[in-house]
Amino acid sequence: QVQVVESGGGLVQSGGSLRLSCAASGFTFSGYAMNWYRQAPGKQRELVALITSAGWTNYADSVKGRFTISRDNAENRVYLQMNSLIPEDTAVYYCAAGAGGRVYWGQGTQVTVSS
Repeated sequence: QVQVVESGGGLVQSGGSLRLSCAASGFTFSGYAMNWYRQAPGKQRELVALITSAGWTNYADSVKGRFTISRDNAENRVYLQMNSLIPEDTAVYYCAAGAGGRVYWGQGTQVTVSS
């Protein structure tokens, strides 16, 4: 069955770094675009970063220059390196795989940035 599992969240001070990881199985990972979303309390879920099956990347303006998305098709994993974290980055971060109208979501991992 399809599984999308995030890890690597936690509590970090402002200015610090975290690396989120998303492990996927049950579908042809290399053919899917992989996305990181986040949802802060009281706010809508927003797209943070995406990487296509061809490796093209795009980022939300709020994280450009601070976050880097990457993927390892051999390991069926996608990563989000987050640097220079600020309190506004506090949210639950979700990994999502999408292709051909299908979307598979993970359960989310909490990232909390203290000031």
